[in-house]
Amino acid sequence: MLSSVSRRSFLTSATAAVPVLGALNSFAARKPIPIGLELYSVRNDLKANFSGTLDQVAKMGYQCVEFYAPYYDWTPAYAKQVRGQLDSLGVRCYSTHNSLASCSPEGIEKAIELNKTLGARYIVLAHPGKVSGIDGWKHIAETLNKANQTMARSGLHAGYHNHDLEWRPVDGQKPIEILASNTDKSIMLQLDVGTCVATGNDPVAWIDRNPGRIRSLHLKDWSPEQNYRVLFGEGVAPWKKIFAAAESTGGVEYYLIEQEGSRYSEMETAKVCLANYKKLIS
Repeated sequence: MLSSVSRRSFLTSATAAVPVLGALNSFAARKPIPIGLELYSVRNDLKANFSGTLDQVAKMGYQCVEFYAPYYDWTPAYAKQVRGQLDSLGVRCYSTHNSLASCSPEGIEKAIELNKTLGARYIVLAHPGKVSGIDGWKHIAETLNKANQTMARSGLHAGYHNHDLEWRPVDGQKPIEILASNTDKSIMLQLDVGTCVATGNDPVAWIDRNPGRIRSLHLKDWSPEQNYRVLFGEGVAPWKKIFAAAESTGGVEYYLIEQEGSRYSEMETAKVCLANYKKLIS
């Protein structure tokens, strides 16, 4: 792993060389991109009061939400109830986070049913589990391809969400690159910005190398001092350049703020991060 000093040096040099197509200085002509919340950010509040938490998130101004793995335990009837609440709030669910069960022959039909009910577009594999070697990552890619073929028959697509392990080389190759080169281009590569930056990688360069596949991003920041607890917009990620690349090259359809924790409560954190986002794009 790079040291904190080398990370700073890398980010400064790498991002300084990236053209931003004028979007760095002005967002006036920017196409509106829905801003949402990955609900893991408010996981404890959600567990204590699911409906009330959705209401509060909507009132803050979030336009979409992403449900994480526990949603898979819902019954179809409960999913319809949740969809009804989302519709009443004017909030969309474009994707969900899933375990490998949702990509398995035994579990994929339930995932498809729940996601169609919620109105989602993407069933995202949030973590691959334990993977061994390059062949193991190629197996994950093939699992995604097979699942995507089944999902596509119902108007859905698979997605993959990276953490830090995908950026760490295995036998000289980065797993994230193995996944990108061995999966169908209709499979979304959901970029977790924080983990990309934390491992010394350049999110702008990654977006530019995968045009049209970065259809959503987790807007998670990072800093050497606070790691992932730093609030969105207050870390070292070059957000304006990231947005410019995502919107000109990446094919982004929606953004999702994600926060693993901060000095504030979960709901206050979500509120402050959204305010920071609005300031950044104004």
